[in-house]
Order: sequence, then C-alpha cells, then structure tokens
Amino acid sequence: MSEAGSGAVSELAVVIERALPQDAGEVLTVQRAAYVTEAQLYGDPFIPPLVESAEQLQKVLAGDAVVLKAVLDGRLVGAVRAQFSDHTCLVGRLVVVPDLQGRGIGGRLLAALEGEVAGRADACVLFTGHLSETNLRLYRRLGYAETHRERVAAHLTLVHMRKPLVPAGKADG
Repeated sequence: MSEAGSGAVSELAVVIERALPQDAGEVLTVQRAAYVTEAQLYGDPFIPPLVESAEQLQKVLAGDAVVLKAVLDGRLVGAVRAQFSDHTCLVGRLVVVPDLQGRGIGGRLLAALEGEVAGRADACVLFTGHLSETNLRLYRRLGYAETHRERVAAHLTLVHMRKPLVPAGKADG
C-alpha cells in the first residue's frame, strides 16, 4: 500500500529501550546528524547538541537522567533524554536520523519517555527554536502547549512547551 521509503516505520520494527554509557558514540552521531539542519536554520554551528563531547554524553548516560534509544534492525536511529526538577520532567535532545525523520520514531520516543517518567513527574517540559516548525507541529500534535517564549539571541527565540502527565494507574478514571 505504501511505497518503500515513505510512511510510518512499522511499530514492530523499532525497539525503544534505555541507552547505556557504551551507546554514547552512536547517540552522539545521531544527535549531530539530526541537529545539522537546526544549526543551518539558525545560522549557528555551535549549538549545544553539536558541540557536546562523547565524554559529556557518557556522564549523562551513567547518571540519573533517563535516556532512551530507538533501534531499527540493529541500527540506533533515535534518542531522547530527560532530567528532573522536582516533579517536572525536562525533555531534551529528541533526535532521529535524518533519513527516517517524519516516520513516527520521534513521537514514539517521546511517548515512551512520558510513560517511563509518569510516576515520577507531573508534567514534561521542553523547548525548541521558533523557526523549527516541524518540531513545533510534532510537539503540539503530541499534546504539548506553549507556555512562553524566551529570546536568547538576536537569531533565536526559544519556544517553551508543557504537557501534563497522567499518573500511572489513573489513565482510565
């Protein structure tokens, strides 16, 4: 029904699991590939996801952050991470390899992360750049609402978004 190379990636094909410190190199490679278009969009090659080192990422993976990876046929194709501030989940670095973007992997990663942190956080918050329309559409579609905007540079305004989480076991009230 769909042509090869289009449509959603089969739900059975992508495995989402915790990333480990030994995944740092692959996660960093995917992260850099995914953020190149953001850097080009904003004319800034020094955005934090592009200058993060493997050592920095290994510390994140070995720490108390939640980092999930998406694997397709043995290939790491996406990742997302979260840290916590009180009862709020701070979502960051949602990335998908460029050749598979727009096929549902990012949405699945974010949904898996929300499920993972639901008992620990009341809400998830994230931000993206004001020119990142694809990201903004994804987040809105997944239930995130804009809370405020923050101008951080002449070329960049961050759009902050929030989604309340339903506590585990309370979904069918």
